[in-house]
Amino acid sequence: MEAFEKIEGIIAEIKSTPIADEESLEAFRIKYLGSKNTLKPLMAEIKNVPNEKKKDFGLLINKAKTTAEEIYEAKKSALDAMKEQQEAESIDVTAPGYPYQLGSRHPISLVMEKMIGIFEKLGFEVMEDREIEDDWHNFTAMNTPEDHPARDMQDTYYLKDFGNMLLRTHTSSVQARTMTSQKPPIRIIAPGRVYRNETVSARSHCQFHQIEGLYIDKNVSFADLKQVLTYFAQEMFGKTEIRLRASYFPFTEPSAEVDVYWGLNDEIDHRITKGTGWLEILGCGMVDPQVLINCGIDPEEYSGYAFGIGIERLAMLLYRISDIRYFYENDIRFIKQFSSL
Repeated sequence: MEAFEKIEGIIAEIKSTPIADEESLEAFRIKYLGSKNTLKPLMAEIKNVPNEKKKDFGLLINKAKTTAEEIYEAKKSALDAMKEQQEAESIDVTAPGYPYQLGSRHPISLVMEKMIGIFEKLGFEVMEDREIEDDWHNFTAMNTPEDHPARDMQDTYYLKDFGNMLLRTHTSSVQARTMTSQKPPIRIIAPGRVYRNETVSARSHCQFHQIEGLYIDKNVSFADLKQVLTYFAQEMFGKTEIRLRASYFPFTEPSAEVDVYWGLNDEIDHRITKGTGWLEILGCGMVDPQVLINCGIDPEEYSGYAFGIGIERLAMLLYRISDIRYFYENDIRFIKQFSSL
């Protein structure tokens, strides 16, 4: 029949149509797959086809359409691949590259570096050790046995299925390991990450950084401690007036909180010091004799002092940062604002 012959002719034409570029591909699409394609008029011929041939006629039209679609997709993929290859080969490898935005020093790193430099001038040696610690070095050696109520002061991350292992709650564990492995005199600082199971908020975080200091020798006194902390306050903040308030820590006796006179120069100073001008910066005290005994040091011959400083707290004060969570968001817009102290 003539209608069948027309469709067969269109199928042959579809298969033989040359397609060499995007222009000829688009022309092919319009002619055989567009809204007014050459197959549409033939659909009207189905009324002239005998009933027993209507099915074959429909299948033949579908074959023509399917053939056109397959050829179009194959040619389009081939042309796209050719275009990508040409673009790749056209790249001038000798041309200067796009500049990358340089990163910045993190404010915590800047503050830690400053603090370490201050204590190194005083002869303190930097000591670092493991963050996954055992219960003895983290608590017991530091005069905090299992039934001691001071353990309730720190919510600890214990490692499941690893016995008495935990994420250290302070870098005092480095002090314990140093005292059990070295003989006095010992003069160290222990910077590093610590972990506590606390609710993350603008003022607290489950991970933060500390620097803890330890000095053990013969005839070490509280006056030596105060002199060191006065020097630290002057170098770190430019402040020379400090005060010590009685406090409690399980590994020092006597213990104290140290405040620096920050001043009341603006509204922020009034807010952070609650209108007093004084600002707490660290905790300290004389090493409890029981700690020395636990670590194999004779308290009759040696004495010592220790102190602990939260780095995030000082960074927030020095840079006037309102939310501790900013430190951990890795936002380059935040980090690039800071420079060395």
